[in-house]
Amino acid sequence: MQDIKSFLQVRWWSNKAIPYARRRLNREFSQWTYSPPRDPSYLMDEDWDNIIILDACRYDLFESENTLDGRLDYRISPASATPEFLTRNFDGEQYHDTVYVTANPMYRTLGLGQVFHDVVDVWNDQWDEKQQTVKPESMAEATATAYERYPNKRIISHFMQPHYPFIGSLANKLGKHSGYEFTYREVMEEEASRDNPTVWERLEAGDVSRELVWDAYVENLAVALPHVQTFLELFDERTVVTSDHGNLLGEKPHPFAAPVYGHPRGLRHEHLCKVPWLVIAGEERKDVVKEKPTEQTPDSSDDVADRLADLGYVDV
Repeated sequence: MQDIKSFLQVRWWSNKAIPYARRRLNREFSQWTYSPPRDPSYLMDEDWDNIIILDACRYDLFESENTLDGRLDYRISPASATPEFLTRNFDGEQYHDTVYVTANPMYRTLGLGQVFHDVVDVWNDQWDEKQQTVKPESMAEATATAYERYPNKRIISHFMQPHYPFIGSLANKLGKHSGYEFTYREVMEEEASRDNPTVWERLEAGDVSRELVWDAYVENLAVALPHVQTFLELFDERTVVTSDHGNLLGEKPHPFAAPVYGHPRGLRHEHLCKVPWLVIAGEERKDVVKEKPTEQTPDSSDDVADRLADLGYVDV
C-alpha cells in the first residue's frame, strides 16, 4: 500500500507540480530579463474616442499585414493573456463614460463588476457553434450599433481575431483545433469541456508546422481587417486599433527556457507584449458623459478562472 501511495505522489509531482514550477520559473525569469524600450501602457490613460482590440495580435504580424489607413506606432502591453490584460486595465475602476463591446466571454469570468456604462456581450447571441468563436462580421455589426446607440460614450470593441480558432481557408489544413468553447460553455453554465487541443498544443507536439500555423495566424488577421474597415468608415472621432497581447510560436522567453507556444499569463517577451497602436485621427472629438451603468448580466463565479486555468485557457 505504501508503494502505491509513493507512486501516486511521484506521479502527481511529475504531472502537476513540475509543469507548474516550470511555468512559475519561466514567468519570474522572463520578467527579470525582459527590458522593453518603453513602460507598459494602460488603455484608459491614452487619448482616444473609440478603440478596437484585435485579440492576440503581435506587432510584427500587424505591421506586415495591416490594410487600414492610419499612423502606426506601438505600445507595451502590461499583460500576456486576456484575463491579465482585463484585470490590469479595469479591475477596481469605474469608466461609466465607456461601453465595452466584446466577442470574448473571458470578461465574465473575472468578477470585474460594473466597470463600464454598458457591456455588450456579442458572444451571447452571435456565437458560431461550428467554429467556436464570434465571427468578425458579427462584431462589426454590433460595434456599429453600439456606436449609434451611445453617441456620448467611448467605445471599446474587442474582436476575437486573430486569436485562434483560425477560421480562414487554411484552417482545414491545420485539422481540428480548439476554439473558445470551454470558456463559452462555462459562462453559459453548461458542462464545460474542450473539444480539441489548442493550435499551440498541436504546434508544440509537432502535429503541424510553424509555417502553417503562422500562415493561418496571418490569414485570421486578414479575415478580420475588412470588417474593421467597414465601421471605421462610420467613425468621425479619434480611433485606435490595438491588441491585448501577442503570441509566441516557439520563441524562448529567456535564455534558459524551452520554446514557448501561445500566450501564457505573466510571461514577458517582445512578441507577447509589443502590440500595434494604429491611430486614425478623425475630424471630431466625442463629448463623453458619465452615466449610471445599465443593468448587466452578473459575472460568473470567481472560481471559473481556476477551471479555465486547469484546461489551459488562462495560461495559454
